[in-house]
Amino acid sequence: MAPALTETAAQPGEFSYANPSAKIFPDGIKTSGQRSPDYHLLKPYEEFPKEITGPTVWKAEDYHNHPERWTHHFSQEEVHEMSDAADAFIASDTPLTGITKEKFPLPKMSAFLNALRTEILDGKGFLLFKGFPVQQWGNHKSATAYMGLGTYLGYFISQNGFGHVLGHVKDTGADPTQIDKVRIYRTTARQFFHADNSDIVGLLCVAKSLEGGESDIVSSHNVFNVLQKEHPDVVRTLTEPIWYFDRKGEVSAGQQPYTKQPVFYLETGEEGRVYCKWDPYYVRSLMRYWEDGTLPPLSAAQEKAATLLEETCQRLALHMILDIGDIQFLTNTHILHSRTAYKDYPPPAPRRHLMRLWLPTPEDEGGWKLPFSDSGHKKRSGTQVNDTPPRALLDAE
Repeated sequence: MAPALTETAAQPGEFSYANPSAKIFPDGIKTSGQRSPDYHLLKPYEEFPKEITGPTVWKAEDYHNHPERWTHHFSQEEVHEMSDAADAFIASDTPLTGITKEKFPLPKMSAFLNALRTEILDGKGFLLFKGFPVQQWGNHKSATAYMGLGTYLGYFISQNGFGHVLGHVKDTGADPTQIDKVRIYRTTARQFFHADNSDIVGLLCVAKSLEGGESDIVSSHNVFNVLQKEHPDVVRTLTEPIWYFDRKGEVSAGQQPYTKQPVFYLETGEEGRVYCKWDPYYVRSLMRYWEDGTLPPLSAAQEKAATLLEETCQRLALHMILDIGDIQFLTNTHILHSRTAYKDYPPPAPRRHLMRLWLPTPEDEGGWKLPFSDSGHKKRSGTQVNDTPPRALLDAE
């Protein structure tokens, strides 16, 4: 029998993000982690719009031949401001996990970054920075400036059970076929269209691959509209809380090893925008539970929905290539992204390496009002296992 739409009640001290230890969490805020939705806040398919309008709905042809609409080249003045702030932060001997906007002042860039955050959260949802001097600065200073820049867009959160708040998208030799244990970003395998578990994701290119590893993004609102016209039955299936997502062993005390939720949500606020939460690797990695009868396998309707969602994303996607020193920031609320498989240069050349940030934006700072209990928390979502402390390593482990 499938589990009910509840989670084991939390006991005192179990996977709570309230009142964290200041000794463990330097800025006094703990990542809330993967959570099931508040089911009573979910809306049925009939309350979803037939068509979404506005700036979050875009087509690849709107931007394909117009990189000036989604690319910002850092000026020398901006590089100097980031450099000075990074040098001062490093000199303070504060750990990277303690970096905040107040400890990384960017007085000249702040207005632009505030506008950028609004554009990412409420507009087209993405921007590519070029000219970040990662090779000149090296990993330590680059990571410092990158995380400092990120604090103007959100609050960094843990991305895995190790507490990594500075992630590293890099091949670690992990087996990509072991999808119930392995996070795909630690392999060279293809990533299908998905959304990460944060409001905003940032990727800084430190080293490129020999071939592949190219990026595709798509407006999930455009995908929603196309599916509503072509396959409304698929949209209905995607709005139903019948989808189990694997926690891949990254589980706190008292939690089930998976969550159950829809793929498309309606925001709980007055705007009622359509929010998308999807990653096929986290759905299909549950096969072990299908085989032992713990969970039901995907129904024919779910298989159809998963297939058509991926195919529609591929058909509507905008392709981009990240060069060394590029930073891609995009939202996960209404953008899905993917990556082609890649092949690294042979040693001793460095392996493909992207530094990753997950950056939530809480409701009171302009974030979307989501049907989750942690929607108002500064470090909502992410992956948090018990009281695992935050870590900001300078390379993959």
